[in-house]
Amino acid sequence: MVKICLYIIFIIGLQNVCLSQNMQSADSFSNVRITTLRQNLQRAKNDSDRIIALQNMAFFFERLNADSSLTYYSVALDLARQKSYAWGEARLSAGLSGLMEHQGKYAEAFELLFKSLKIAETSNSAYDIARANRRISGIYFELQNYRKAIDYLLKALPIDKASGLKDKVAIDHYALANAYEKLNQLDSAAYHIDFALKQKNLLPSLMQYVYEILGHIQQKKGNYSEAALSYRKGMDEALLNNDLIATSQLCNDFSVMYNDRNQKDSATFYALKGFNAAKEISFKKGIIINGNMLAELYDSTQPSLALKYYKVAADTKDSLFGVTTIQVIQNLVSTEEAKQRELDDAKQAYQNKIKWYGLLTGVTVLLIIAFILYRNNRQKQIANELLRKQKEEIQTTLNELKITQTQLIQKEKMASLGELTAGIAHEIQNPLNFVNNYSEVSAELVDELDEEAAAGNTQEVKAIANDLRQNLQKITQHGQRASSIVKGMLEHSRTTSGERQSTDLNRLADEYLRLAYQGLRRSGDPAKDPDFQCELITDFDPNLGEVEGVAPDIGRVLLNLYNNTFYAVRQKQVLTDQAYTPTVWVSTQRLDQAVEIRVRDNGIGIPEAIREKIFQPFFTTKPTGEGTGLGLSLAYDIVTKGHGGTMEVESEEGEGTTFVVKFKNK
Repeated sequence: MVKICLYIIFIIGLQNVCLSQNMQSADSFSNVRITTLRQNLQRAKNDSDRIIALQNMAFFFERLNADSSLTYYSVALDLARQKSYAWGEARLSAGLSGLMEHQGKYAEAFELLFKSLKIAETSNSAYDIARANRRISGIYFELQNYRKAIDYLLKALPIDKASGLKDKVAIDHYALANAYEKLNQLDSAAYHIDFALKQKNLLPSLMQYVYEILGHIQQKKGNYSEAALSYRKGMDEALLNNDLIATSQLCNDFSVMYNDRNQKDSATFYALKGFNAAKEISFKKGIIINGNMLAELYDSTQPSLALKYYKVAADTKDSLFGVTTIQVIQNLVSTEEAKQRELDDAKQAYQNKIKWYGLLTGVTVLLIIAFILYRNNRQKQIANELLRKQKEEIQTTLNELKITQTQLIQKEKMASLGELTAGIAHEIQNPLNFVNNYSEVSAELVDELDEEAAAGNTQEVKAIANDLRQNLQKITQHGQRASSIVKGMLEHSRTTSGERQSTDLNRLADEYLRLAYQGLRRSGDPAKDPDFQCELITDFDPNLGEVEGVAPDIGRVLLNLYNNTFYAVRQKQVLTDQAYTPTVWVSTQRLDQAVEIRVRDNGIGIPEAIREKIFQPFFTTKPTGEGTGLGLSLAYDIVTKGHGGTMEVESEEGEGTTFVVKFKNK
């Protein structure tokens, strides 16, 4: 740790020396930037922050002073390795490779990058994997293997997109544009450089290179003025960032362009400027391209100078692309590619194994599914057979229930018919008694008439004849009464087609009330009570008018309601010890949208627990043999389903019950 601290103190001191050597050409922006970087290094609180600060210092000096940049990278790498920071070693190795690349040490750069890539892949660091691929692409670019450069860039681009690193995505596009331009695929190059220009705010330290590529594309398309403008913008950015590498390259671009236009002085000026900038930072590529340009320019005027620059360029190129160097690079690349092939083969073998296991798993799952389906199908067949038998049993039971229900309904109808017949008989009996009595009296009067006539008693004959006339009138009157009753009952009991007709609801309610009452009081039936007396109170709305309905069905509804009310008041009369007068109220009323019939009694009432069940089929509170439980159910169906009306019950136990029936207005 003491060694690391001494390194840092040395670096800070070295920085002041570097500033004295290089700040003469730096502007105020660079001064501020260097001051900020130095403060960040001094304020670093832990080793991680210290490594990042050293990396930033090394990257900044990469284009200004190669020795200073190398020192910063070396100290940072030592610290990362000492602390076993894999991420730090991966990033610093990739960063140091850039410095090696600018110095033409491509073998060292490749070695550093392959090591960085391996560390990044081991730690699964997407950022460092993309960075290593991007830097490897850069070296292949310098070796003029542009296809390989594009391949590695296309590995980095999707990783950067997935990571959401917009600045790195912009760098990828800029580098792709550079490679496609060298391959003369100008449309692709233009697409990627346009993307980089739209993201210029993310590339503040690289815009000089972006403008340089744009100038190359424009120059190849013959747009020389636009190319010159782009080169000028690139030069401005290079000066702003104190980037001597970009300055060297752009000076060569200007020199080539002026030489093509036969402006030798301007071409020589820019070539010299680019050569000196490259020499200052040991930028071998800049030395080669600008040295060759100077050799060409001086060839006809100053051969000695031309030879000098040619030899410098040739020596630099030999050190950069010599047989030994190229052999080392080829061996390194071959070794790495062999490793990559082994990894790919192992990966493919692993994938094949996974596929095989997957296939076995799939077959196993299919067999299990097939077994489950077979078992489920078998169980389903058994269940279906059981359900079929149960269905047959249920259907048989249902048929029996339907037969029983039909029989019970018929019994209920016959019971209603019996009630109706008893009422009719009782109603007709009274006028028949009068007819019989007056007939007997009239027969006696005829005998007296004969005697008085024989005696010649005229006055007495006239008196007897007058009595006979009155008796005949009484017989006629009561005979017509009986005839009217029979006619009315026939109208209500005859079989109809079920079609609705205009019906006088007031008359129907009154007639069936009397018939039900008289039927209850008939003699000769132990279930009836001839001595039963009940007060009947009616309140029929004279403006009720007629309603559309099936008269016999409505009569059956009324008869069932009346029978229930009479049963309720009889039960209370039997059970109570107090003075009690059975009373039944029947009223009709015209409402806005309907006509209403209310049948109320002061009987025993309906308990709340069974109030909701009284309209259910076969539900009855009467003793066995006295009721089927279908009367109110049939009445409810006739009103609601047959006539579209409503039937409700209001009751208070011990106080009485009210049935409310409503039919729609005619």
